[in-house]
Amino acid sequence: MYDRIKGFRDFYPEEMQSRRQVMDTVESVARRHGFREIGTPALESAALYADKSGEEILDELYSFEDKGGRSVALTPELTPTVARMAVARQQELSKPIKWMSTRPFWRYEQVQQGRFREFYQTNIDIFGSAEPTADAEILAVAANALTELGLSGEDFDFRVSHRDILGGLLESFEGNIDTEAAIRAVDKRAKIDADEYADLLTDAGLSTAQIDDFDSLLDSGEDDLDELVEFADTDRVEAAVENLRDVLAATDDLGVGEYCTLSLTTARGLDYYTGVVFECFDSTGEVSRSVFGGGRYDDLIEGFGGQPTPAVGFAPGYATLSLLCQRAGVWPEEELSTDYYVLQVGDTRDVASRIARELRSNSHVVESDVAGRSFGAQLDYADSINAETVVIVGEQDLENDEVTLKEMDSGEQVAVPVDSFPGDHERPTYDDFA
Repeated sequence: MYDRIKGFRDFYPEEMQSRRQVMDTVESVARRHGFREIGTPALESAALYADKSGEEILDELYSFEDKGGRSVALTPELTPTVARMAVARQQELSKPIKWMSTRPFWRYEQVQQGRFREFYQTNIDIFGSAEPTADAEILAVAANALTELGLSGEDFDFRVSHRDILGGLLESFEGNIDTEAAIRAVDKRAKIDADEYADLLTDAGLSTAQIDDFDSLLDSGEDDLDELVEFADTDRVEAAVENLRDVLAATDDLGVGEYCTLSLTTARGLDYYTGVVFECFDSTGEVSRSVFGGGRYDDLIEGFGGQPTPAVGFAPGYATLSLLCQRAGVWPEEELSTDYYVLQVGDTRDVASRIARELRSNSHVVESDVAGRSFGAQLDYADSINAETVVIVGEQDLENDEVTLKEMDSGEQVAVPVDSFPGDHERPTYDDFA
């Protein structure tokens, strides 16, 4: 007997059906906003990650030497891959480029709630627009996907910030401050205790007094943005505040502003973010970690050898999204659903097969016997797969030019002419013939 590898998951049909329904909903919303699906490889050159983040990043990945002697890694995220793809055809692609993709990723990290070593997410990105409306559209797709899943503003909120506000505030303090290290500390602020947080900021170059001042600034609300501009007194912070206000105003126009809250403690630890960033959280706090996040990364394409290209995106992961949906009671019910089971009694395969084909041609889910079972065993199987209607095709029925429709919930059944079934009925059931 073989055990499943730690950090990897099996999805049986009932759970997979629910996951597929959620994935289809997210993708459907993105398609309606004009995002086009792409396919991407499971393997990339390890240098794609090591050149940007250092060789030590490979310890966190499934990286190895392949049979051709190449150093490769299973893709831990999609953003470097789509950046590579955009660079490869940058001159011929119409801007803005709006891409989406749902697929698995792999990271060798500690397994915990909502985090596995193999995980699935949908990446949704816009390349080629620096306009605030592009950031707002990303937020709108995210919000519309969640509301279409049945969630409301009481279930989630988007905590929105701007990396240049944080960076600009840090630059306004005297001393040799490691801005990126300080931002990474802010990203961990809610996950670690106060002393550890203070130690990280101290390591980044802030004094105790500066830490206190910086931390108080992080609690600023949307009405306090002018005070942040005045405190920093730099063009960088002024421009970032203006951009953030424009993005939030655009989310109002797109009908999703109610889901957005200014939160300067939202930093997104990845170094490649350059502008507006956001994270989705469970409003009740029962899901204690970020559900997903995203933001603007204007320098990444250029970093991969392309022309300067602004970009913004987000990536909902289904391990954490399922936690939010389950908490809110909107996760699709994990049970099989079947429209029809065509039950054969005796030598009736030709007629039963014709009925099954015609029902399937109308996009119904139809099963029939492939194991030579008895009448009772077929009926039990139909019940186990939650068949709504059983079409009984028996030799005695056919002698009368009939088949029998059985409604499984009520147990009621009715005989119908075999030549007129399914006929012109789009979804024929007991009620159509009773």
